[in-house]
Amino acid sequence: MAVRLRPIQRQDVPRLSDLLGQLGYPTTETAVHERLDYWLDDPSSWLVGAHDDGDLIGVAALHILPMLEVTGKLGRLLALVVDDRYRGRGVGQSLVTAAEERARAAGCIQMEVTSSRYRTRTHEFYQRLGYEDRCASKARFVKGLAVVQV
Repeated sequence: MAVRLRPIQRQDVPRLSDLLGQLGYPTTETAVHERLDYWLDDPSSWLVGAHDDGDLIGVAALHILPMLEVTGKLGRLLALVVDDRYRGRGVGQSLVTAAEERARAAGCIQMEVTSSRYRTRTHEFYQRLGYEDRCASKARFVKGLAVVQV
């Protein structure tokens, strides 16, 4: 399938909400609108969508972070989802390739993606694209933070 990509736009909110639900993060259109408020204005963040005749069928979310320990930046693929009707047709690979190209252009020397351990097919997908699972050699610590209203 020939995959066509374009930046995510406000009119994508209904489909983006559906796709986030398919990824395992059910949400509302109102919440997605609020998230786009900070995503679309952040120069270090990029949302790219795949579409089929105007219908959003996949999305990748990239964030660029400067690194202190080495010279360069890190590209972090924060989310990747393809509509279940389009999986296995090259859409995900096209989205990852576009995110990697954008990251390279921004000065990234490395890409990172995390994925829950139960998503074994997803892990195989990333390994086919050259990503390696480093969980055996590195720990990942996460802590939730309460939002402080200013």
